[in-house]
Amino acid sequence: MAEIFMEDVTKTFSVNGVLLSVLDGVTVQVEEGEFVSLIGPSGCGKSTLFNIICGLTTPDRGRVLLGGHDNVPAGEVVSYMPQKDLLLPWRTVLDNVILARRAVGRERAAVQSEARELMPLFGLTGFENSYPAELSGGMRQRAALMRTVLARQRVLLLDEPLGALDAITRTRMQQWLLKVWNNFKQAVFFVTHDIDEAIFLSDRVYVLTSRPAKVCLHLSVSLPRPRRAKLVTAPSFLALKKEIMRALQVQ
Repeated sequence: MAEIFMEDVTKTFSVNGVLLSVLDGVTVQVEEGEFVSLIGPSGCGKSTLFNIICGLTTPDRGRVLLGGHDNVPAGEVVSYMPQKDLLLPWRTVLDNVILARRAVGRERAAVQSEARELMPLFGLTGFENSYPAELSGGMRQRAALMRTVLARQRVLLLDEPLGALDAITRTRMQQWLLKVWNNFKQAVFFVTHDIDEAIFLSDRVYVLTSRPAKVCLHLSVSLPRPRRAKLVTAPSFLALKKEIMRALQVQ
């Protein structure tokens, strides 16, 4: 069963009285436990697609099924991590990561205990009482992802979560993200501008055209797991990269 199924999704906005076509018949799906990436030119509508999944934007045409059902509140299926970590500066790391669970009425002591047990996996042990301003960029992203994972939804929507990190930190975070995903096995729908990142992380990759966006390539990534950094120089990896680059260049 597909956790997310979007069929023929089309969206046009009115900007200063001018119609702006953003999505044009996009069809994508994310199966249970899969890691699926979405890649395309800047401004092509990737974040709009996520907003439609979350119910923040209504498509002009097409259908969206969550967990195999229509008209399901997004909050019952997905947890969304936007591009910026959006940690609350006046709350400690511990209080930030339990925010989603507290928002739905879970008892504070219980969710704090659960969060403390997961701190080693997220590399935040010893920083429970620190504030966001005291953390590095990578630590802030780990805290934001921990908050997203702790929401305990079946699907994680991750909108360029590693985009603001330097290259060395980003490579480490990619490997760490796969470790977290392997631990929890939630389905992941991941937006990125980085071709190597999309291939390295994913089971499948959707490539979008420039606006109005259509799917121009749907690529299966059959590379073996677990994946190591040296994989990016393998001929099989480079062949997949060439295929995505070709799809992006013909637009």
